[in-house]
Amino acid sequence: MRTLLLLLAVAIAATSATAQKVAFVNTKYILDQLPEYGTAQKELDRLSKQWQEDIDERHQTIKRLRDAYNAEAVLLTEEMKRARIDEIESKERDARDLQKKRFGPQGDLFKKRQELVQPIQDRVYNAVKEVAGTSYVAVFDIGGQNGNNLLFASDKYDKSDAVLKKLGIRPKKEGTGPVQDEEFGKDPEENKDGGKGDEPPKDQPQPDGGRDQKPPR
Repeated sequence: MRTLLLLLAVAIAATSATAQKVAFVNTKYILDQLPEYGTAQKELDRLSKQWQEDIDERHQTIKRLRDAYNAEAVLLTEEMKRARIDEIESKERDARDLQKKRFGPQGDLFKKRQELVQPIQDRVYNAVKEVAGTSYVAVFDIGGQNGNNLLFASDKYDKSDAVLKKLGIRPKKEGTGPVQDEEFGKDPEENKDGGKGDEPPKDQPQPDGGRDQKPPR
């Protein structure tokens, strides 16, 4: 919350001169009140429980096999021991693979969440943009999973390209590679007539008052 307040203070201070505004929303609060989000969460919980029970059952089977092997090892030949151990290790690999398939970073639960929840989150984001309209410079999310996030920012105040130009890099939208023109990246106000360091146009008479000076063509 302290971070959010700092961000809001900076944004308000930076935009007060133009009477622009910032705002915040709590997406968790919003999502929790959407019926379709509750339905999606229940389906995800059901699948998660079902898949976890399947994995737990496999681990229980592995435990029974290992306990049986430990109890009977003295009665088994080396060949029989090797076969039993191979069976246990194979089932352990299968259980690990299933765990990763269901609950891994790109697993079935993640994909199902994207399928069910992402469209709802997109609707919320679009609604935020509509509410922000042209009245708000930025909208922060205080209910996101990763803390206080910038949920919306007006492109009008994006100065990324201006920073690149100051660093001598031509923005990709305008081309690639370093800036060759020294004037590129300067403040437009400096390029106006009468700006600092401006030289008179070559075709205009020089202020030396010489008699041989030709009139401008």
